[in-house]
Amino acid sequence: MLGVSVLIGIYFGYFGKKQTTANEYLLGGKTMKVFPVAMSLVASNISSIAMLSIPADVYKYGATVVFLSISHIIGCIVAAYITVPIFHQLQITSTYEYLQLRFNNKIRLMGSILYNINTMLYLPIVIYGPALALSQVTPVNLHLINPIICVICIFYTTIGGLKAVIWTDTLQLTAMFGALIAVLAIGVNSIGGLQNVFIHASAGERLNFDYDIDPTKRDTFWAIVIGWTIFSMPQIAINQGSIQKFLSLPTISDTKKSLIIYGFCTIFFKCSGILTGLIMYARYRDCDPFTSKVVKKDDQLLPFYVVDVAGEVPGLSGLFIAGVFCASLSTLSAHMNSLSGLIYEDFVSHFVPKDIDDRKVSNILKVIVVIIGVVATCLIFVIQHLGGLFALGITLSGITAGPLLGLFTLGMVFPFANSKGALIGSATSLVLTSFIVIKNQIYKASGIINYPPKPLSVDGCLSNSTNFTVGPISKTVETSAEDVFVLFRITHYYNTFIGVVILLLVALPISWFTRKNEQVDTNLITPPMRWAVPKESSERKDAISMEELTQLNGKK
Repeated sequence: MLGVSVLIGIYFGYFGKKQTTANEYLLGGKTMKVFPVAMSLVASNISSIAMLSIPADVYKYGATVVFLSISHIIGCIVAAYITVPIFHQLQITSTYEYLQLRFNNKIRLMGSILYNINTMLYLPIVIYGPALALSQVTPVNLHLINPIICVICIFYTTIGGLKAVIWTDTLQLTAMFGALIAVLAIGVNSIGGLQNVFIHASAGERLNFDYDIDPTKRDTFWAIVIGWTIFSMPQIAINQGSIQKFLSLPTISDTKKSLIIYGFCTIFFKCSGILTGLIMYARYRDCDPFTSKVVKKDDQLLPFYVVDVAGEVPGLSGLFIAGVFCASLSTLSAHMNSLSGLIYEDFVSHFVPKDIDDRKVSNILKVIVVIIGVVATCLIFVIQHLGGLFALGITLSGITAGPLLGLFTLGMVFPFANSKGALIGSATSLVLTSFIVIKNQIYKASGIINYPPKPLSVDGCLSNSTNFTVGPISKTVETSAEDVFVLFRITHYYNTFIGVVILLLVALPISWFTRKNEQVDTNLITPPMRWAVPKESSERKDAISMEELTQLNGKK
């Protein structure tokens, strides 16, 4: 699979239509088809984190995350009718050019910086996942696997551009799908059918859903529906990589079709991961691998399970590992490609000659991809000490995803919002959200805040047919968190939501009290809210905004 990905990159880099311009490298010449783009969106958003971490999370904490299906539907609707129509109309390479048109260059730079931080914190987690899986089932050193993944991904992303990214994503998604179906089929068969899976899951409280509105509880219906909806929305509605792929399609109608396919496929993959978690619980309900010290990290549980259940089936373990690697590569390549375009547009382009030719721009973009890959690989040495990948990914993303989503919401939904409110609001949101997240992580690391898993047992280990060696069983020391301020106890699912709320609470009053009858172009407001734009303001601003847009596009 790694070799085929490299060959695709070589084809589009050297034998296909030459990608010598920024438009061809970043947007595929705007000639891509609906299906491969939709598959690429699915592949880049179904990372190794989702493949490895969701089943392990369900195994320990239950299947409440099944309600994230609602969140994905809401996210696709928001993208189709709120954000994507604006980007398609403007046809801008960097989504953060929107912030310059709507507010000013300072806000654009703020948005770009937030996205850069968000992505660079996320990429090491994506790389670390498959390395962790392979180290569980083979003696290969963890730190040898990481650079190999990065080098291969950097190679085909650098020379092949967006076309290579999209087609390798499509191929990799096929491997992910095959691995998922094979693991599910063998797992269900080993338990004696789906009915037995749900019987055991119910007896083990994995199907007990909590509808409490208390935001400090880890897994509740409201935490998933509200928190996950806001968390996942930036990934599809404003994310640079997603918007870049939408703009590679010729029409807005094609974009909506790709969103429908993306929504159904994403829900299928996530629900399959949830079912896998329930199957694992049914198998290990009487001999927990964590308590018995057979598995040390949450994200190693699924690879251990695959080897345990399907180790005797030729090639299945390899297929599963290939699927995990594909999930990582697809996400990594998509973010590298989009981040390179953003860094060039918002930072590097200001320091190169205005008359630079397209070939040189394309080469600069490729150098940026290499730098991103090297930095992400180095950050793995920090990420590996911060706990489970599922909660970690949500926690770290929340620091910048909240202010980012808040900025775009402010600009697209509220016509009276101005640059002063956006700047102060985003800065305040970033500082306060970071403080809340960091304090929460400190309390977790010290054991003051902890989330006990659902009932686990090792009573059947000695009689279990699987060869377990039961090590010393550690008992969890429950420490009361009542003395911790409530904001620091809020579950990680709400981090992004908190960032959005803080920004809007600060930015809207400031914008309202400092407004000076500023002109707003209706093209920069989401269609459902254009009725709120004063007609005379819209008419005056229209010509100015279009002139700015022409100048921005003329630089490419």
